Amino acid sequence: MTEPSKKQHLYEAIRANPFISQQELANQLGLSRSAVAGYIAGLIRERKLLGRAYVLPDRRPVVCVGAANLDRKLRSTDTIALRTSNPASQSESFGGVARNIAENLARLGTTVALLTAIGADSSGAALLDHAESLGIDVRGALRLDGCCSGTYTAVLDRDGEMVVALADMALYDRMEPAFVDARQAQLAGAALVVADLNLPRDTVAALAHQARRNATPLVLVAVSEPKMARLPDDLSGVRLLILNAGELAARVQRPLPDDAAFAAAIRAVQAQGAQDLIVTRGARGVLVTAGDGIVDLAAPPVDVVDVTGAGDAFAAAICWSLVQDRGDNGADDLVLACRRGLHLSALTLGVPETVHPGLGPDSLATESLPLSQD
Repeated sequence: MTEPSKKQHLYEAIRANPFISQQELANQLGLSRSAVAGYIAGLIRERKLLGRAYVLPDRRPVVCVGAANLDRKLRSTDTIALRTSNPASQSESFGGVARNIAENLARLGTTVALLTAIGADSSGAALLDHAESLGIDVRGALRLDGCCSGTYTAVLDRDGEMVVALADMALYDRMEPAFVDARQAQLAGAALVVADLNLPRDTVAALAHQARRNATPLVLVAVSEPKMARLPDDLSGVRLLILNAGELAARVQRPLPDDAAFAAAIRAVQAQGAQDLIVTRGARGVLVTAGDGIVDLAAPPVDVVDVTGAGDAFAAAICWSLVQDRGDNGADDLVLACRRGLHLSALTLGVPETVHPGLGPDSLATESLPLSQD
């Protein structure tokens, strides 16, 4: 490859992904990092590059960081019997907490970017193609050779309730702090960053550090009790932590038998640096911090078709609300955000899809919400 063609290939790679790091360019093009730096300096002198990934203030995206999987659902047609074969129906869809949140937000009309990791396989290509078809910016995704894209397999009973789920998420351990550092421009330009705990602990800490430095709101979404170990000790920089009752108990390492125990646990986590918490409790609704108090919101009644994705829809509505109400972080806004979250979660519970296909920019209009039941 001649020198001019190397520079042109590098230029085209940057055009395709303005957030790509110099090391990723070096790996992709078979060059040394110093050579890449030299070519970039030449392109800047030629005015072909003016900077890295500037984002206009009125189009600042919500940046979702974490898992994007191929989801498989196996639903039993009768009562499940253990240790034997059960008749079932199967479906496949795109999933992953960060990806689900991103799709919900995109369907709600939000500008969204997704930072995730995929393998060099057809599933990964399909995941990114589908996201792009929804208008989600996936140029910052980490593409990994020699591994499979993430998968999540859920076994549901005949009523749609989850019995067990199996997740192959090992590739997200490759989303190390260097990945975050290489995408500083994209993260700094975000209206809000939302990350799931499929990420390594050090990466979550790096996101919190960047949030503090850039004054960018950071929302962390728990994914399971075991992965609460990925939540750093210091939660400074976390605008909001969304988790369920079991995950809260795992964080404080004690059972939560009553409302007083929940309140004490919530305050203990706030003392670790998180500004606010939302604790989901299934059919009992949610607890949300509101100034010096904690508000208990009831969940609306719903006929459950499929529980998959309902929690991610709830988190997406919270993020949508925070962006819509940007500039006013009062307690009433979080309560309204939770009402929106409960509404979107209920809508999602009522359809077989992981993300409700009928969502639109008006789906969370205040006048469409049911009356508060707190």
